[in-house]
Amino acid sequence: MAFQSDTSFVPIPPPGEDELPYDDGEPMESERHRKQMDLLIEALDLLWKERDDVYVGGNMAVYFSELQAKKNDFRGPDVFVVLDTVRRERKSWVVWQEDGRTPDVVIELLSGSTENVDRTDKMRIYAKLLRVPEYYLFDPFAGVLEAYALDLATMTYAPVAPGPGGDVASPRLHLGLGVRRGTYHGLEADWLRWLGPEGRVVPTGEEQARAAEERARAAQHEATLLAARLAEYEQRFGKLPGGG
Repeated sequence: MAFQSDTSFVPIPPPGEDELPYDDGEPMESERHRKQMDLLIEALDLLWKERDDVYVGGNMAVYFSELQAKKNDFRGPDVFVVLDTVRRERKSWVVWQEDGRTPDVVIELLSGSTENVDRTDKMRIYAKLLRVPEYYLFDPFAGVLEAYALDLATMTYAPVAPGPGGDVASPRLHLGLGVRRGTYHGLEADWLRWLGPEGRVVPTGEEQARAAEERARAAQHEATLLAARLAEYEQRFGKLPGGG
């Protein structure tokens, strides 16, 4: 008897971001934690506003296996950055929908209820399963920053020594990270900030607006001084030719 293949079987594709839960049900620990997350994301979004090959996310699920997706047993990073991707809106980061791309940088904001997980389970998953090259831990209330780099030989994280001022470099992003005192959305604190050349803080939208206002005031002040000098000159020597 001739063998007839069964063509009725159609494999079911794995769920995508529209089917998977994207809210892990875990709110940010405090107002400062939430604002710290927003600050880090906002500054990078503004810095890279002309780029379409990068994605910056926060407090959203990252799915790396169907089993993990079915169990829904992994909370997302507080802040993460993916390079060499497409910049678009996402509900969650689903690795099998992203051509296998995983985060290049992850930042976790420590709290009393999450620190143990951030230092154990999440660190293991980021290293061995997602292979995230750079992992950072920051305590928003203590103001302490820790940096780790992935050791490919052991698939574990090795501590990265900070620079003299406590800042650390992010080789993947060609930026730095450091703690700076400042005010963000009305809250003064020691914030974790992205750093550009020579350690300059990558500004938020509020800081960009404030700098623009200061430049405008400086220009107006310079124009006022120039007008005063011109008036003094004309009073002493007469009007300049063509001055009307």
